[in-house]
Amino acid sequence: MKRQIAIIDDHSVFIQGLSVLIESDSSLSVIGSATNYNDGLKLIEDKNPELAIVDLNLGEKDGLDLIKDINTRFPKTKILVLSMMQERYYSERALQAGAKGYVMKAEAADTVISAIKAVLDGKIWLSPSEQSRYLDSHFQEPQQAAENPIDSLSNRQLQILRLLGQGNGTIEIANLLNISSKTVDAHKEQLKKKLNCKNSQELLRLAISYYHSTM
Repeated sequence: MKRQIAIIDDHSVFIQGLSVLIESDSSLSVIGSATNYNDGLKLIEDKNPELAIVDLNLGEKDGLDLIKDINTRFPKTKILVLSMMQERYYSERALQAGAKGYVMKAEAADTVISAIKAVLDGKIWLSPSEQSRYLDSHFQEPQQAAENPIDSLSNRQLQILRLLGQGNGTIEIANLLNISSKTVDAHKEQLKKKLNCKNSQELLRLAISYYHSTM
């Protein structure tokens, strides 16, 4: 019996290509797809797939939130993140949210299939370089581990930093995240402190640099 997979990604063309790749393996089957958070949850509820492949960039909703909700509501469905966003910054957060693996969209087709099968078999999948970094960060002595201020950000703060880097202002971010402008401004102030930015212009420059480094 083929192992059933659902795909949740905000680009329908990418879903089509990924579906063709997955279906080329005789042991795998794509049973449905969705392009946003709400449809993704309904898809998991209706189809009960063994694996959900989730992108982190889902427009109005963050993929990390979707991972948490799938993990809470449908714990039998394993989750693999397939994203353009750099593994270095997001893989650990994805695992903490409930994913079992993280693979970049730029990886070769056979690597994607290997990641899918590994997660289906109950294993954790990260790239070799990220596995090494992950182990170093968790088993080095505290003073030995290199500190990156980005790692100190909450998921919401990281989300706002990314949206700033995309060119969104306070009002646009508030609308996208369905929060108040005051809340966005409060997060921006915390970002300045955590990232050692003297002013909003410096924060914006850092956000733009960060956004481009993760894509």
